[in-house]
Amino acid sequence: MDLSLVERENTLLGQDFLTWLWYKTDSDSVLFKLADNRTFTLHMEQKLSVQGGEGETKATATVTSPAGELSEAKTGLSTGKKVHKAQLLFAMDQDDWLVTVSASDFSLSGLKTPKISTKDDEGDDPDAKFLEKFFLVERCLEMFDVVYTEFLKLRMSKAWNEEAARVKLWING
Repeated sequence: MDLSLVERENTLLGQDFLTWLWYKTDSDSVLFKLADNRTFTLHMEQKLSVQGGEGETKATATVTSPAGELSEAKTGLSTGKKVHKAQLLFAMDQDDWLVTVSASDFSLSGLKTPKISTKDDEGDDPDAKFLEKFFLVERCLEMFDVVYTEFLKLRMSKAWNEEAARVKLWING
């Protein structure tokens, strides 16, 4: 199997996923549900990169906006660029997770979990803080998996053509 073909297919799927996610979260707050029935929301946050072209003509535009205004990047989509990286904000109850996702290989970087107490109380398990932080990392991955699974179910269904048409209208609107 040609590895470059696999990488290209993964990149295209990643770009579709991040574009769809941006579309879904642009106008409303979308609720997702975990296996334990807890709900969370997801938003595109402050930083997004779009990329277009091939080889030496490849151009990347990164938009950073403290107010979450990403209209310049959306204009890039209308000119044929594709979402390359996106910063996502997962929120559940009072907790927030911030992570950057790359479309090319689905790598996650810069993960910021909710803060944990660093104060040591007498009798505390010495591993408790590490385990709590690890739990928070796992929770973020679980939320990411739920969203990606929802996307894949849609992407593989007959409903994808209609959804893709709505995304295209959103991009050009």
